Amino acid sequence: MIQKLAALQQNRFGYIAKLALAVGLLTLSAKVTVPFWPVPMTMQVAAVLLIAGIGGLRFGGASVAAYLAAGLAGLPVFAGTPEKGLGLAYMVGPTGGYLFGFLLAAMLVGWAVDRFGRRASWVAMPLGLAVIYGFGVIWLAQFVPAGKVMAYGVTPFLLGDVIKVAIAALLTIWTPEALKRWFAGAH
Repeated sequence: MIQKLAALQQNRFGYIAKLALAVGLLTLSAKVTVPFWPVPMTMQVAAVLLIAGIGGLRFGGASVAAYLAAGLAGLPVFAGTPEKGLGLAYMVGPTGGYLFGFLLAAMLVGWAVDRFGRRASWVAMPLGLAVIYGFGVIWLAQFVPAGKVMAYGVTPFLLGDVIKVAIAALLTIWTPEALKRWFAGAH
């Protein structure tokens, strides 16, 4: 009984460590930016989709949820933070819809990969990007004139994001099975 409890505690510690690693990767992907207007272009889309593609629904969703929780708690994990605000103030700003879209996209991609295998990332990841853009544009419309939403929130980023989707899908497919099992393993 004590051995089972110790193993369970070790598994939980390992899972928390993996989540921290994923949150760190998401944070780094938000901070590595290409100067762009109206917001910087980051590697977040690739990181969100890759984590979900490798980790599956449970780990991908939990990782993005933990990232959003860290940001909500006021940690400077998002692009442009702390300069553009922290916590809830940042999350309800113009990019809030994209942040929410990250969570739904991670869940969609993770589910598809769990259900249909890693090759499903070729279909699931573009759909995930559409989810991110969909929620992002709907939210952004609260902050910019309707005629400018696509010009500010989609058009400048679309080509770069399509390339990031392709990279994330390739890396998901090429990830060694042992690493995938480690990330998506028993929690």
